[in-house]
Amino acid sequence: MPFHKLKYASFYKPSSWLTALGLLFIFGFNTEKNRYRHIDQDCLIRGERIEYRVHYGFINAGEAVMKIDDVIHSINDRPCYKIDVFGRTKGFFDMITKVRDNWGTYLDTSAIVSQRFYQTIKEGKYLKKEVIEFDQIKNVAIVNRLDKKDSSLIRKDSIATIANMQDIVSGYYYMRTFNYDTMKADQIFTVTGFFDDTTYHVNVKFIGRDKLKTKIGEFDTFLISPIMPKNSFFRGKNPIKAWISNDKFRIPLKVKAELLIGALEIDIRSYDL
Repeated sequence: MPFHKLKYASFYKPSSWLTALGLLFIFGFNTEKNRYRHIDQDCLIRGERIEYRVHYGFINAGEAVMKIDDVIHSINDRPCYKIDVFGRTKGFFDMITKVRDNWGTYLDTSAIVSQRFYQTIKEGKYLKKEVIEFDQIKNVAIVNRLDKKDSSLIRKDSIATIANMQDIVSGYYYMRTFNYDTMKADQIFTVTGFFDDTTYHVNVKFIGRDKLKTKIGEFDTFLISPIMPKNSFFRGKNPIKAWISNDKFRIPLKVKAELLIGALEIDIRSYDL
């Protein structure tokens, strides 16, 4: 039988119809929703609020608050956690350079990627307002630069990114979803994030397990450390360390940065749901 006749004859077989129908559903009706990854996790909870003390030795330097909104928001037709991080200086540091910062993210509840990032930075005389819209399908970041006074749009830039992009807030929460139980000491993993119009690949080392006493109790923890390039600002091996609770909630408990002039620490003060 000629090839063209064989081709059409086989197409009309019932099994070929079923195959064609299956391919139609797989390729013809593959929606953007199905192109997102899915991460199973139960550590991120609506209404979570964490407060931290920032200190340099015994000197209070500031405070920080991280909170997840009670309501699930819709961004780009995707359900999202709205997460805000607030940071401010206190006391002596407030007199030197007053800091009043707010970073925020709309974190996709299923894919655990950023759909939108925003920041309002007030550090001394320096002011910055910005909103970044992420297209996680086309791998593009739309950076909206806003007027410092009335938040009107000044300029909009479109910048190419890569798949599953994080911002500086969403990346922190994304790391809470990792299965650290299966990691071995000195194992390296990578978190990709977008900041200041640039895509960064941050390598993080899983140091191991540790016990940590905090103001809210004693915890078994996982200890991780971002791998920093050599510079004159930090000192020692693994100069930045972060402790995450070894339980269902994966609570960020402490961050410690070894600087040339001492250690800056961020310690948990309260955790509420």
